Amino acid sequence: MLGCECFCWHDKHSDYDEFTPLPQPQPFSLPSPIPDWPPGQGFATGKINLGELEVVKITKFESVWSCDSLHGKAKGPTFYKPVGIPDGFFCLGYYCQPNDQPLRGYVLVAREREGSTPEVYRDYDSDSDFPALKKPVNYSLIWSSDLDCNGCGFFWLPNAPMGYKAMGILVTDTPEEPDDNEVRCVREDLTETCEIKDTIHVASADPFQVWNTRPCKRGMCCKGVSVGTFFCSTYFVSENEELEIACLKNLDPTLHAMPDLNQIHALINHYGATVFFHPDEDCLPSSVQWFFKNGALLYEDGELKGKSIDYRGSNLPSGGTNDGAFWIDLPGDNNGRDNVKKGNLESAELYVHVKPAVGGTFTDIVMWIFCPFNGPANLKIGLMNIQMNKLGQHVSDWEHFTLRISNFTGELWQVYFSQHSGGEWVDAFDLEYIEGNKPIVYSSRHGHASFPHPGTYLQGSVKLGIGIRNDAARSKYFVDSSTRYKIIAAEYLGDGVVTEPCWLNYMREWGPTIVYDSRSELDRIINMLPFFVRFSVENIFDLFPTELYGEEGPTGPKEKDNWEGDERC
Repeated sequence: MLGCECFCWHDKHSDYDEFTPLPQPQPFSLPSPIPDWPPGQGFATGKINLGELEVVKITKFESVWSCDSLHGKAKGPTFYKPVGIPDGFFCLGYYCQPNDQPLRGYVLVAREREGSTPEVYRDYDSDSDFPALKKPVNYSLIWSSDLDCNGCGFFWLPNAPMGYKAMGILVTDTPEEPDDNEVRCVREDLTETCEIKDTIHVASADPFQVWNTRPCKRGMCCKGVSVGTFFCSTYFVSENEELEIACLKNLDPTLHAMPDLNQIHALINHYGATVFFHPDEDCLPSSVQWFFKNGALLYEDGELKGKSIDYRGSNLPSGGTNDGAFWIDLPGDNNGRDNVKKGNLESAELYVHVKPAVGGTFTDIVMWIFCPFNGPANLKIGLMNIQMNKLGQHVSDWEHFTLRISNFTGELWQVYFSQHSGGEWVDAFDLEYIEGNKPIVYSSRHGHASFPHPGTYLQGSVKLGIGIRNDAARSKYFVDSSTRYKIIAAEYLGDGVVTEPCWLNYMREWGPTIVYDSRSELDRIINMLPFFVRFSVENIFDLFPTELYGEEGPTGPKEKDNWEGDERC
């Protein structure tokens, strides 16, 4: 696995020129209807209990103000007021998104949960005598537009009563301050801090910016719940700065909105991605059992000879930390090594970890795929493409992608594509699908990074055209994860519901530490370049990820920081 950000050579071009206004975004729906899920507790019932609060997701909006000052270019945003709020629920803030994507967002509306109702799965006892929701005291005007935009927009921050937090910003098209009944603020102990995420809009004439937000603390044990609102400011805001608005906190320990085991199987059967490998891939995946059965060896520090591994991994050391005391390697004989390097597509299956996300309002279905070998890198230097002999190769490769499912509806919301040491979240409207609502994942040749679309992605210096090629394309080599999968962990279901395989708790390295003779290989490449485009050897080295020159053996899924934490992006 290699570091650095990946960039695709094949850019998308808008159908609109700079003087053509973009049309208003239209609602998005998945290619096929969402099925009726098996009956359970609170999954896909439309409401989620957070303890003292009950929340509903609103996806219908009324446009308040749209900025087209960029003359039809992609970044102009529209600001929306949620509509169709159920009786008894209150708005917490407004929604915003760019005009160049389908209308597919949400904001949460909330009400105080009534004592004991059939919809409550465990009471939450509060120490506070104050109500969970209160009207704002008044509003502060953050910013107002000039007439270069489509009318005027006025942006208001609710000023919360003492001990309460605002959840979002309001937008009006008149200078009158909003009514105090328009939104509610939330008692502080029912909130978590949030931070800015993606930039939605940057004003060209003054220092006004708009971002969407997310909880500061994220992972399967974290309680922060995104409200779906936006934040805006006329001053610089750093990525980890605590904002003047907050997110909600899930204080219901039962996580009743998470799917049960039958519902998990139904979700995977409906949304399981098809993973396509490159037509020239010669390092295909296999099952872990196939890898063990075909001669993988366990080595212990200080011992010269490796030991055979039971096909279940029962003789692997369990638990502990990655202390370098053990590692796995290929079979000792050349024929066995060459056979295992190729993998075995017929045995391959996806290993599934199911966990709560965004405070239990989403379910992450993390799908791990195992390849016995990671092939050598393909370098791009200007117009030259050079297949390396050894650089970048290593024994065993664990890669993954993640399906993020809304627990309000059971709808596929996003897919995370892991790409070496990072990755990207891709919204459902920007995915490719096969057989209904099953997305397509493209695995890059040799490196096995995941991408949402076919193409050639450069990892390194895009400006200079120097780096590692990641080639992704459809072929006859694929794995359908909707049928070929095994659930290996779902901790929130409790003990005994899912049995973890023995090998999952092997916390050491799945391959030996490698130090490549990278200097000689790169010197050979540099000497092939025309003199006027040569860099110094040191500069060429700096353009490639450090992992290219040598790395410790890769670790298994439980040693990755996204096992309990959120994805890297």
